[in-house]
Amino acid sequence: MTDLWTPISLGGITLKNRLAMAPMTRSRAGVDGTPSPLAARYYAQRAGLGLLISEGTQPSAEGQGYIFTPGLITAAQVAGWRAITAAVKAEGAAFFIQLMHVGRMSHPANVGGAQALAPSAIAPAEQMFTATGMQPIPVPREMTEADIARTIADFRASAARAIEAGADGVEIHGANGYLIQQFLAPNANLRRDGWGGSLENRARFALEVTRAVAAEIGAERTALRLSPGATLGGLDEGAEGPALYRHLVAELDRLGLAYLHLMHLGNEALLAEIRALWRGALVLNRPGRPREAIGQDVASGLAEIESYGQFVLANPDFVERLQTGAPMTPPDRSTYFGGDARGYTDYPRLVPQG
Repeated sequence: MTDLWTPISLGGITLKNRLAMAPMTRSRAGVDGTPSPLAARYYAQRAGLGLLISEGTQPSAEGQGYIFTPGLITAAQVAGWRAITAAVKAEGAAFFIQLMHVGRMSHPANVGGAQALAPSAIAPAEQMFTATGMQPIPVPREMTEADIARTIADFRASAARAIEAGADGVEIHGANGYLIQQFLAPNANLRRDGWGGSLENRARFALEVTRAVAAEIGAERTALRLSPGATLGGLDEGAEGPALYRHLVAELDRLGLAYLHLMHLGNEALLAEIRALWRGALVLNRPGRPREAIGQDVASGLAEIESYGQFVLANPDFVERLQTGAPMTPPDRSTYFGGDARGYTDYPRLVPQG
């Protein structure tokens, strides 16, 4: 029987186990989007897992939403990521950088006064943290055809920079209420052109971004994260949601991607349908999954890899704790976003490192 400790190949990369670190925004980059020098230590500490997926990283200045998030736009940012990938590879883990364009989930105060871009000019009715506190998110600007083409090109160029920085691949963020999922959701996408209306048109942006990245760096280095049914950022995929994801996954399956990463929110019937449609490696994330359920999806064959967030954030030696049955350290939520080493690189290990 396959278990978490059975190695697996993703394209030309062999993972030492079937555990992945889920992408988690930590807001510790410099004001210019260059990853913090502490980030290399943070990721390397957690390289006992087979695959590490980075925090969301903007592929363009207009793709940024939150303060102090990293980018992959400038030479300085590439150099910052290169230090991270080298540290992770020295510990024997694979590393994918997640590319995240937030779309309407932004505020001008965080991006030099720029208005956010989105499929349609509809605000999410939510607030955004800024340097002066929480502020209502304003109405974004509806993307033109030129904006869409430029954004797809930005993803492609940023993916090339990720490989230049030493990453094994790129995970495109198509989940959690950000730009790609905004195109999927009919309450955020009111377009009447070829990017809106029918479910095929609403899935088009996700597919075009994925195809562009795969053409640039190879399908075997390209992955996509989805969160079917997620309502983050005020999205509602409506009654057509399951049909949209069946169409999208069937089209993605033709591309030969490294993996599909699903944030699963409880629709077991849809998960089974996606599993039947997707013939490649499936990375499955179940938010709030209890410790005693770790490994069940790999053992059953439902997923090839399981991803974890908060467990890994608070336990740099997550793998050793699983293997020995040691208790897990609870995370300190007050240090999730921003700050320094506290709550970032100072979580205790079973055996302190020298």
